[in-house]
Amino acid sequence: MVRIGVLASGSGTILEAILAHGIVVAVVVVDRPCRATEVAERSGVATSAVLRPSFGPDFDRLGFTHRIVDALEAHGVELVVMAGFGTVLDKPVHDAFPGRILNTHPALLPAFPGWHAVDQALAAGVEVTGCTVHLATLEVDAGPVLAQEAVPVLPDDTVATLHERIKTVERELYPRTIRAFVDQVAGR
Repeated sequence: MVRIGVLASGSGTILEAILAHGIVVAVVVVDRPCRATEVAERSGVATSAVLRPSFGPDFDRLGFTHRIVDALEAHGVELVVMAGFGTVLDKPVHDAFPGRILNTHPALLPAFPGWHAVDQALAAGVEVTGCTVHLATLEVDAGPVLAQEAVPVLPDDTVATLHERIKTVERELYPRTIRAFVDQVAGR
């Protein structure tokens, strides 16, 4: 079995979907106090809080990344699954887990990379956006696409309504893609 570490920062709904699909998680690492910790603990999954000390210009991204890698390695993690993780990590995580970091993004990459993808899709007036699962690379939202699913943009959509419909797709697409990736890595 491939040991999975989940990186989370928020409400834990992606983590809930992963666990609901029967994917075994070795540890959930959070960078701030958040509900994802409660979700993990309720499911009997180990947690590690590597709290981000600053959100300002003095943030030591490289040092913080080393602490995240240490937390993952302490639990024997082989595959990293980002589940709404709010901190962009530096090169050491990619060195420690080459080609083994998955991420989900609320747009059809390469369209609308970055933190405000849903806002950008609405501002651009597109008729379709969606969800992408990709391999994370040092360049944000630029890694190879593993899976995508389209979501129509409705005339009365707001950022909140569109994002929620994308999340509904994401909660099914991401676990299926994780399982397929694990099966491929394990040679099944």
